Amino acid sequence: MHVNGETKIYAIIGDPVEHTISPFLHNSAFKATELNSIYVAFRVIPERLAQAVDGLRSLSVKGFNVTIPHKVTVSPLLDEIDPSARKIGAVNTVKNTNGRLMGYNTDGEGALMALEEANINLKGKTIILGAGGAARAIAFTLVKHVNEIVICNRTEAKALELASELRKHTDIPVTGKKLDFQLSSEELDDGDLIINTTSVGMHPDIDNSPINTDVISRNITVFDIVYTPFKTKLLKEAEARGAKTVPGINMLVYQAMKSFEIWTKKTVNVEVFFKAATNALERQ
Repeated sequence: MHVNGETKIYAIIGDPVEHTISPFLHNSAFKATELNSIYVAFRVIPERLAQAVDGLRSLSVKGFNVTIPHKVTVSPLLDEIDPSARKIGAVNTVKNTNGRLMGYNTDGEGALMALEEANINLKGKTIILGAGGAARAIAFTLVKHVNEIVICNRTEAKALELASELRKHTDIPVTGKKLDFQLSSEELDDGDLIINTTSVGMHPDIDNSPINTDVISRNITVFDIVYTPFKTKLLKEAEARGAKTVPGINMLVYQAMKSFEIWTKKTVNVEVFFKAATNALERQ
């Protein structure tokens, strides 16, 4: 697509980014608002993150999203960070104002909106699989709404570290432990919520699940933030066992809507994002 001198450029950086449908969402929103803007995806390997951020700054890219594995490591490269994102310790949205880069995080709010839209009861125990940038955002957001949080991560030290940070901001029980495929059924009670923030199950790794779904009952809710495929193995098997499920596309849409508002100060009907997301996934 030809980009003239007046077109504003937005982007997403990550590794990998081949699976992302964010360009479909934001370009649809630009079209709906008649903004002369374009959104593109750039694969950025970890070793080139600093150069990439400098390049986006110097090219006057007006804003960009940050995805795996850069959500935590991008923070020191920015000029300023929103207080909420600073507390979370992860950034997924950056706004460029005359060369000054400001970091935000819309992941947590996007996840909360997805759960609320699905009428999920948050008053039970929430088990978060993973301890990366998305897990941090979701945990720091949900800590105000749930009764208990358990952080499970393959590297136990990271789970314990995040749990320790969360306890400084709440009086509810927060624990960290090693993520074991054989999650114990004794850890799950009626009404509990499991949130997968790991990349296990994401295309092309579609035949794997982060946990053994045999322990899931019909009274459990399973939320997988992976959206490619639309239904991961975890969601399919949880659904087959009668559990309520929330697909990752819902969080993607709501966090994208919030990013768009930060960049443009314009609100787009959420259906524009959902339609673009559905169409994009059908093409894959």
